[in-house]
Formats: sequence, structure tokens, C-alpha cells
Amino acid sequence: MKKIIKISLLASLVFFDTISTAQTPEVRSKILARAAKLEFKATYKAPPGDALSLNTAGYAKIMCSAVFITGLTPEFAAENVGYFTAPYEERAKVGKPIVDYEKKSVSITLPNGVTRTAVYTGDQGCVCLAQGSDSLYFKPVKVTRNLPDPATTLWPMGDALPNTDTPSDIDIKKVAQAVDSAFTPTEGQTAAFVVTYKGKIIAEKYGQDITKNTPLESWSMGKSLSATILGILIKKGIYTLEQPAPIPQWQGKGDGRAKIRIMDIMHMSSGLYCRAPLDPDYDPSIGYPDHLYFYTGGINSFEYAANLPQQWPPNTVGRYRNCDPVLINYLNRLGIESMGENYFIFPQKELFDKIGIRTMVMETDPYGNFLTQGYEYASARDWARLGNLYLQDGIWNGERILPEGFTKFVSTLAEPWVADGRLIYGGLFWVNGDGGFPIPKDAYMMLGAGGQSVAIIPSHDLVIVRLGHYKGWRDGLKALNKAYSLLTEAVPEKKK
Repeated sequence: MKKIIKISLLASLVFFDTISTAQTPEVRSKILARAAKLEFKATYKAPPGDALSLNTAGYAKIMCSAVFITGLTPEFAAENVGYFTAPYEERAKVGKPIVDYEKKSVSITLPNGVTRTAVYTGDQGCVCLAQGSDSLYFKPVKVTRNLPDPATTLWPMGDALPNTDTPSDIDIKKVAQAVDSAFTPTEGQTAAFVVTYKGKIIAEKYGQDITKNTPLESWSMGKSLSATILGILIKKGIYTLEQPAPIPQWQGKGDGRAKIRIMDIMHMSSGLYCRAPLDPDYDPSIGYPDHLYFYTGGINSFEYAANLPQQWPPNTVGRYRNCDPVLINYLNRLGIESMGENYFIFPQKELFDKIGIRTMVMETDPYGNFLTQGYEYASARDWARLGNLYLQDGIWNGERILPEGFTKFVSTLAEPWVADGRLIYGGLFWVNGDGGFPIPKDAYMMLGAGGQSVAIIPSHDLVIVRLGHYKGWRDGLKALNKAYSLLTEAVPEKKK
């Protein structure tokens, strides 16, 4: 057991530190004991494949996205980004990434001669190919963005900022200090920082070679994006949160999974057996975790998630596992296609075009299924737009995009997590219920590995976006916490 350090449970979980830094042994034991009482006698089978090959597949994909989407140099990317599915220490065990600018691919060869490849598809981003395969199992689709010229269109539908005075009720000096703090020290590798107050940009800054239009690695912030698309489908009457999830693989006679509700999946409490590095009892010796296999296996991610067995009854145990947001993406695809809509175009048409988002790239598995449990890239301004959609209760320019009550649902603590004393998770959004971040407890957040963050703070009318390069996450978290403290001091609490 590692030495316990003073990092909050929420912060250490979110930024993918080891679980031992997040809990005392006593708390961990209680969590595991409660889960053991509820557990089914399910047989677990680890994902197939060699761990180094899977890590290398993740490395190729990360490099592909960094070069062809973000525009980073291969040298910088290899050293600084995407450690989650391509651990830094594993990179030294394989060959140098070969970037083919003509074919728009990245290939990396293992010591045994096996080569793992990722290819850039255009609007579906970079895709990790299955081992031994050199092709995709879907046809990439061009996504048209029906939006006006951003240079001549005012924020938030465009990027032009009005020449208006700074709101008189905020301390602009402290706001400036907060921006400086977000980028200090430089080892924190903050790449983009945007602050909006009452929907208006009051501060922003970018790192070297990064602009307001640069799509950056966003990781699990995409889970909240998946939730948003589901919210649109609920608004259209395709689903309800309370209904049993209509996953085709669960509809057989006597299948207990048929009782799993959509809201249970949103709460990360489906109960499916899907090992993840953030499980309190995670043991890496058992095999490669399912949580990462969705990214690196080159598999049909929807099929894999839908065929996982049950470990616990639904709505009893909360665990941060990628099977659940993958299943939300599965439901999204089923719902979109049930309306006769194009799966790849729908998010731009029904969400991004309506709120001014131009840079979002939602990446897929080789079968064309969105992997937005963590594989998506967007600019800080575009994440700020999505944050403001929630700050405005799902309404934009007078149009209700998300159903009534949806923002309250995602920002309310989920009962299975509360039962473990972990006041940190809602509906594919993190919740600051334990005060883990120095912002009000009404704050809820889109958060991702490597220090990616969108904080929505209703009590202060604030949305705060921080994106950074993965290597700097520890210093980046400290810098972000300093910026949070200054911003909540600088901006008054909303009058009730």
C-alpha cells in the first residue's frame, strides 16, 4: 500500500492517480465489503491479447490524433500526450512511431515484429485498427458544419468578442491572477484556459502553438458529451431515463440485464463485470482491464460491452467503468438510426450547429461506433459552449435542446455512489459533493485523464475550462485549484 497523500478522493480518481492515494484502508475495506455482499457469482474472463500490443495500439492512436487532429509534432506528442491508453514507460519498449503523412497513419512495431496501426479518417478522427488488419469495417462520413463564419459572428455562435466593458461586479485583477495561476508552473503544461461569466468570455489564454481553434485531447469529458446526445434523444421522445435499457443482447428470456435502466447506466451503476484501473480492488495481474480494451482492442466496442456479464444488481454499486458510457453510445446509435437519421451527422446537426461548436471530432472504433467515453478532441472554447448549455439548463437561443430536469439529473449525486460515502458522481458528470475541489459544492464537471476539465458552477454563473498535455497533470491540478480559488473569490455568488 502506498503512503496516503493529501489529495481529495474526487481529485485523485478524476486525474487517474492510484486508488491508494484516494482512500484510507478502512474506507476501502468498507466499500469492498458492501460490494461483496451484493455480488453475483459471475465468471470473469479477461480481454484477449498481449498487454504490450494493446498498449502499443493505444500509442499509435494517440500519436495519430496528436499529429493529424491537434497538429503537434511527433516528437512532442511521444513525450507529452495520451499516457492513459499508452503508458509512458511502455513506449520505450517498442519501436519509434512511423508517421506516414501521405497515408495519414501511424504505425509502431513491437519487438516480436507485430505492427500496430492507427489511421486518420477525417471527421471520425483516428481509428485504432485490429491487430493484423489493415482496413476499417465502416465507410467514414464527411460531416458538414452549418454555421456562419466564426470570424464575423459574435460569441457564442462565433468567435468574435464584443467590445464591451468587463462586468462591474467582478474583481478583474483576481481573474487575471487566476489565469496566470492556471499556467504556473510551466511543468503543469496547461494548453488552454477559458472562463465565462454569465455566458460571456471574461478570460482566456493558450499555451505555445495552441490557439482558440485547436482541438485538444479531452478524454473522459466525452462521457458527458455522450450523456448530452442521449438527452437530445430523450427530448425527442426516443427514450426515458426510467425505462429498462433496450440493448438487443439483453432481451433473451431470463436475462437479468434486461432490468438495467438507462438511468442506472448513466449513474455508472449498471453492475456489469468490467474491470477498471479505478476499481478499489483492481489487480493488474489478472489481465488487461476491460476499461482500456474498448480503446485499444480494435473491437466492436458495443458488442463487447453488451455481452459482459453481471457482477452486481443494477443501481446498487457505483464503479467508474467504461462499459457504461459505451452502452450509452450504443443506445445513442440505436436511437438515432431508429429515426432514420445518419449516426455520424446527427451530433453536429442536432447539437453542435445549434450552439456554435465547430472543432469537435468524435472518434470511433473500426466498426464506426463512437468511442466518446474518452476519444474525442475539441477546442477549449467549444467545451465552454457545451458547459454553458448546461449552465443555461439545456436552453440555447430560446430553444430547449435538453429535456426539462436533465441538467438536474446529471448534476445530482447518484445513490449507489452515496451508499459508499463517495459523494462524487452523478449522471456521466462528476459532482463536487465532497468538496474535493476548491469551488462550491453545487459545481458539477466534465473531467478527463491528464487534467482535462469543464467546471459548471451555477451559484457563480461560471464555466471554467482547462485543457492540458497529459505529462503535466499533477502540477496542472495544483495550478487549476489555485485558479479555482481565485475565480470564486473574484466572481460574486449569485443572489438567491
